Amino acid sequence: MLASTSSVYGANIAMPYRETDKADAQMSFYAATKKATEAMAHSYAHLYDLPTIMFRFFTVYGPWGRPDMAYFKFVKAILEGRKIDIYNHGRMQRDFTYIDDLIEAIWRLGEIPLTRPDPDDARKGNDTISPVAPFRIVNIGKSSPDALINFVEEIERALGRTAKKNFMDMQPGDVPDTHSATHTLKALTGYEARTPLSEGIPEFVSWYRSYYGI
Repeated sequence: MLASTSSVYGANIAMPYRETDKADAQMSFYAATKKATEAMAHSYAHLYDLPTIMFRFFTVYGPWGRPDMAYFKFVKAILEGRKIDIYNHGRMQRDFTYIDDLIEAIWRLGEIPLTRPDPDDARKGNDTISPVAPFRIVNIGKSSPDALINFVEEIERALGRTAKKNFMDMQPGDVPDTHSATHTLKALTGYEARTPLSEGIPEFVSWYRSYYGI
């Protein structure tokens, strides 16, 4: 099991992103390295018959995340009365995915046996399994994007404070929107990530206050 990212879809303008969409125009070095990892993992699965599943994560948030991520920085800055940088003037759309949903999806996918497929079955298009290797790519997202400014507003509500906002242009290497197609995840596991921001953000803020003693 390997972690990839929705960033591999890069300049692809087709929404929602499907695992079978072309992903050959990455917009950042981070995305390019993840795409290269997918390619190497596929080669390894083919050459050594190693069952491999790649997860393309969509904007994960929640407790025990990385402190350098935007939502951590937003909470910290708001509590300290500092401005937060909001790129693309808050108009970006992100498929925010709560960590509990991510874990549940990974757990269920990990329970599914993955073997070298029959080429005829693999080419029917109902799965993302490779026709030549025990290798599969699966999107994990909520499949319901929210505007970045709405994400910030949920943090404000959870904290009971108003953020000082510094609206900025979009950063180089970023994309305006992400949206996951999760048909593969649902077909394989029956599971759909559905935690709304109105539930996930308060859970994160509660954890943040407890963890940092605020």
